[in-house]
Amino acid sequence: MSEGTMQRRAQRDVGVAPTSFRQWGGAKRLRRALVGAAAVPAMLIVAGCSSDSGSDDGKGEAADSPASASASPSPTVRAAVYKDLPDACDVLSEKTLDDLVPKAKSGKESQSDDISTRAGCSWDSLANNGVDGSQFRWLSVSMLRFESDTTRGAGDELAKEYYDKQVKDVQAAEDARGTKAEPVTGTGDEATAVRYDLKKKEGTFKQQTVVARVENVVITLDYNGAGLAGDKAPSADDLMKDAKKAAKEAVTTVTGSGESAPPSKSASSSASSSAPSKD
Repeated sequence: MSEGTMQRRAQRDVGVAPTSFRQWGGAKRLRRALVGAAAVPAMLIVAGCSSDSGSDDGKGEAADSPASASASPSPTVRAAVYKDLPDACDVLSEKTLDDLVPKAKSGKESQSDDISTRAGCSWDSLANNGVDGSQFRWLSVSMLRFESDTTRGAGDELAKEYYDKQVKDVQAAEDARGTKAEPVTGTGDEATAVRYDLKKKEGTFKQQTVVARVENVVITLDYNGAGLAGDKAPSADDLMKDAKKAAKEAVTTVTGSGESAPPSKSASSSASSSAPSKD
C-alpha cells in the first residue's frame, strides 16, 4: 500500500464517524428532542392548573369581599299612617257649624290640585241685630297630608316640621296685637292654640287659631269674630273654647276617615290568633 493511500485512509478514520456511531448519536439527539417536546405540554398543563387555581382563589375572594357584593338595598322609610284626607267641608258636624257660624251657607271648598294631599273649607255668617249692630263669624279648616319619601323622610317627621313652622307663622301674623300661645291637650299628637286681635275699619276681630298634628297630617283651624255696626266684640275666651272643640272634632274625623297603613305585626298576630281555626 502506498503512503498516499495510507494517509487518505487515516484521514477518513479520524474525520468521519462510522455509520453505527452516527445512528446512535442521531437517536440520542432525537430522544432528547422528544423528551423536551413532551415536557412542554406538561409545563403548559402545570402552568394552566396554576392559573386556574389562582383564578378560582380570586373569584372566591371577590365573592367574599363587600366590594363585589350586589348593590346595597334601596333605602327604606316607614310608611305614612294616613293615605287620604276626608272631605274638608264634611270635617265638622252640622251642630258644630250651627254653633260657630250660625245660619252659614254651605262651605266654600278651597282649590287644590290634589285633595288627598291638601284640602280646605271655610264658612262665614253675619247675624244682624238691627240697631244693635251685627255679629260676624268666620271659620276655616285646612288640612295638609305628608307622604313618606326615601329622600325627604317619614311622613310624620315632615308633618312635624311643617307643624312647628305653622305655629311660628301664626304667631308672627302681620298687624296682630296681644298675641298669646298655649298648648292644647287631647287633640292629636300635638296642638297649639294662638290668639290675637286684628283691628280693622269695620271693628276689632278676635282671631283664634288652633294648629294640630296627627301622625302625618297637619290641621289648621281659624276662627274669628267681630262685633260690627256698633255691636260689642265677642269674648275671645268663648271663641277660643269653640275653636278648640272644633279642632278636636276635625282631628277625630281625620283619624276616623283617613285610610291608614297596614296594621303592625303584633296587631296582625293578635288578629290571627283570635280568628277561628279552619279545623
